Amino acid sequence: MWDINGFQSAISNQLELYLHKLRQLVEMESPSGDKVRLDQLSQVIADEWSELGMTVSVQNQAESGNHLLIRWDPSGVDLQLQPWLVVGHFDTVWPVGTLEKMPFRQDSHVIYGPGTYDMKADLVMAWLTVFEMQKSGIKPSRPVVFLWTTDEEVGSTTSRELIESQARQAYAALVLEPPLANGALKTARKGVGCYRLEVQGRSAHAGVEPEKGRSAIVELAHQILMIQSLARPDLGTTLNLGQIGGGTANNVVAESAWAEVDARVSTMEEAERLDDEMQSKLKPVNPDIVLTISGGLNRPPMVRTLETVRLFETAKEIAGRLGVNLIEGATGGGSDGNFTSAVGCPTLDGLGLEGAGAHAPHEQIDLRSVPFRATLLAGMLSEVAGIESTIELQYLKKRS
Repeated sequence: MWDINGFQSAISNQLELYLHKLRQLVEMESPSGDKVRLDQLSQVIADEWSELGMTVSVQNQAESGNHLLIRWDPSGVDLQLQPWLVVGHFDTVWPVGTLEKMPFRQDSHVIYGPGTYDMKADLVMAWLTVFEMQKSGIKPSRPVVFLWTTDEEVGSTTSRELIESQARQAYAALVLEPPLANGALKTARKGVGCYRLEVQGRSAHAGVEPEKGRSAIVELAHQILMIQSLARPDLGTTLNLGQIGGGTANNVVAESAWAEVDARVSTMEEAERLDDEMQSKLKPVNPDIVLTISGGLNRPPMVRTLETVRLFETAKEIAGRLGVNLIEGATGGGSDGNFTSAVGCPTLDGLGLEGAGAHAPHEQIDLRSVPFRATLLAGMLSEVAGIESTIELQYLKKRS
């Protein structure tokens, strides 16, 4: 068994290197959709990992940024074993120029900057973890694949197929998204969907002949109430009418109107029920009006399975050796862990650094969390002292 506390201390001594690498990534702005900047950052990251002796495969994309598939096959590790899959992304929600008002800066143990918390800090943490594992002679228990993508913030449109194909081949997926506010790991996520309702009515002069009009806005009001009635909060299904619009002028009966609906579901059964009812129950109150419904689920739910529990218990045992009482939780937000889980790959999410302010002007990470989180990742990849088999035995005894 390797010295897990010594490893954590070694990471603590590398925080200046960590900050240097993090600043480099944060100051290369990389908004989703900006292929030129994403590809420039992709090459920098690829070079960093290549210097560690990794096999780096650039997944070229026509429009989005190029994704990175990085494989670690240390000598002495059985290459026939299914690999760990470590998932992250380096696109951000921040437009170019954000650094002018949100510069990379340090205030004691708090590091600020666009894309720090979500989630460039975690990619650097993974790099430092491997760097220190190699330096300390610590090998993973099986091959490791790191998948860094460039469109997670906009739905993973071009990376989904790659994520799912790698997950189908993997032993388990470790997702480096930020943890819950109390540092808890994420063992369940809701599925995410988006629907659009378009209403087509008939325009008319509101003062001269309003009776000839068919108001799309009035119809939309009826439909909004019907949509909201489809929610089942008791089953984890929530709906949010986030945007609406319609009409052209105050003195014109509205010819058209629309609404955008955010949907969150905890199970595929609820996703199917909701989709069916969105299509079957939304009928026009006014028969002269036409409704068009589009959209659906774009991220399946990440369900808490027995395999996920086993992964969490392994992480909890490792954390316990470091004096940390690690806990788990669920969230309504989605990540690429939704995709890995949905294809049957055991998935543990929220392994990134602690911090706050994702997508907000105060986005930040807590530098003090780097040693623990890096050591936790190293422990998972090496499965310290055969913890997994021990936890499985304990679980089966409890079940019996």
